[in-house]
Amino acid sequence: MDIDDNFIITDDAGGQQTIEIPDELPLMALRDVIVFPSMVVPLFVGREASVAAVNEALRSNRLIFLTAQKDPAEETPDRDDFYHLGVAAAIIRTLQLPDGRLKILAQALIKGEILEFLQEEPYIRVRIRPIKEEEPGEITVEIEALIRNVKEQAEKLFALKGVFSPEIGAVLNNLYEPGRLADMVASNLKLKPADAQNLLAVADPVERLKVVNDLLARELEVTTVQAKIQSEAKEEMTKTQREYFLREQLNAIKRELGEIDDRTEELSELRKKVIEARMPPDAEEEALKQIGRLESMHPDASEASIIRTYLDWLIELPWSRSTNDKLDVARAQKVLDEDHYDLEKVKERIIEYIAVRKLNRSVKGPILCFVGPPGVGKTSLGRSVARALGRKFVRVSLGGVRDEAEIRGHRRTYIGALPGRIIQGIKRAGTNNPVFMMDEVDKIGTDFRGDPAAALLEVLDPEQNNTFFDHYIDLPFDLSRVLFVLTANVTDSIP
Repeated sequence: MDIDDNFIITDDAGGQQTIEIPDELPLMALRDVIVFPSMVVPLFVGREASVAAVNEALRSNRLIFLTAQKDPAEETPDRDDFYHLGVAAAIIRTLQLPDGRLKILAQALIKGEILEFLQEEPYIRVRIRPIKEEEPGEITVEIEALIRNVKEQAEKLFALKGVFSPEIGAVLNNLYEPGRLADMVASNLKLKPADAQNLLAVADPVERLKVVNDLLARELEVTTVQAKIQSEAKEEMTKTQREYFLREQLNAIKRELGEIDDRTEELSELRKKVIEARMPPDAEEEALKQIGRLESMHPDASEASIIRTYLDWLIELPWSRSTNDKLDVARAQKVLDEDHYDLEKVKERIIEYIAVRKLNRSVKGPILCFVGPPGVGKTSLGRSVARALGRKFVRVSLGGVRDEAEIRGHRRTYIGALPGRIIQGIKRAGTNNPVFMMDEVDKIGTDFRGDPAAALLEVLDPEQNNTFFDHYIDLPFDLSRVLFVLTANVTDSIP
C-alpha cells in the first residue's frame, strides 16, 4: 500500500532522491530507544537478525521499519515482544565496525503500525500501515502560545543540561508545526521507553505537544533543583578548599616567622584526643570550644592553665569506656565463698542481684547497703562483688564529709577547683560502670557549707543519676550504669 506523501532523503554520495513508503518492510528491533518521526539517529546493529534486515534494506530501497522491544534484555524477541507502533526510516549512511557490527545513520520518515508478520528468518519482515500525521488546522492563539512556551522551556532545559547550541536554537526557531516540534523536543528529553512509546501513540499533534509541555515543565523543575544542589555542593566544597589553602598559607607564614612551636602541635594533639574520647555531642562541642579559647590566649595567661586542666579532665573521663559484666551465678557464688566464710544471707542477697541482672540487663538495680560493726567484711565484700562481675572497683569514704562540694565538685571560678569525689572515683576506675563503694554513709556531717546527703541523692537515685551534674565538669555525666554499694555501722544515723 503506497501513500501519497513523498520523502526526500540524502544518500551516501550526497545526492537526493524522492521515495515512497511501501507496505512491506524489514524490521529492526531497538533496545531502550524510541525513534520519533523526522529524527536522524545513529544506531549500532549487532544481532544477526538486525544485520540481515539492514542488509536487505540496503539491497532494495534503503527503507526499514524501526520499533522497540518491550523487554530490552530479550536477545531473540518474537512477534509478541514488539511494540506494534514504530517508524518507517531511511538508512542514510552505514559504517562497518572492526568487531563485525554495523553503525547506521537513519532518518525516521513516518509513523507506522504493524499489521502482519510475513517472515521471521533470517530477518523479520512485516506488513505495515503508515499513519499520516493529522493536520492541526488553523493555528489559534492558544496553539501559538503553546508552541512558544515549549520552545522557551526547551531552550532553558537544554541550557541547564549544557547541551544547548546555536544549531539546536536554529532548529527550534524554524519549527512551527506542533507535531514535529513535539517529536523533536521529546527525542531530546531522555524519557523512559514506556513513556516515550505512549507519547508516540498520541495521534493528535496538538495533544502530543501539550503532553510534551507538561513533561518539559516537570523536567525543568527537576533539573533546576538538581543544578541548585550541585551549585550549593560546589560552593561548599570551594569554601572548604579555600579555608584549607588559607590555613596552609598561614602555617607556612608562621613557619617562616618561626612562630610554629610545640604549643601548636599540643593544641592539635588535644583536638585529636577529644575526638578519640567519644564524648556525647554536647561535651565534645564544649571541649572543642575551650580548645578554641585556649588557642587564642597567651600561653602564660592565668586562665590558660585552668582551661588546660579542665580539658584534661574531660578527655580522661570514661564517657564511653565500660567493662562487660560476667553474669555467671555459679562463678559469682564461688568467688564470694573464696573471699568470705559464712555470711550466707549477705551472699544470697548479692547472688539474687546478679541473677536479676542476668535476666534483665537494663534493669535499674537497687543500691546495696551493708550494715554491720567495723571489721565484719563490708568493704571486702564490695571488692568481691566487683571481682565476681568483672568490673573495676573504686572506694570513697564519706565519714566526716560536711561540704557539698566534696560530692558535686567546685566551680571552676575558684582557685584550686576540682571535681567532686564521684567524678574523681569514676576517673580512677577508668570505666563508666565500676562497682562504686561509699564507706561510712552513716557518718556524713552537715553545716553551713551545704548538705552532702542531699547531693548524694542525685548520685544514688536511678531516676536522676543518668544526668549527674558536677559543678566543675559543668556537663551531665551518666552514672546509671554504676553499681553503688554503701556501708554503715548502724542504720539509725543514715540520712
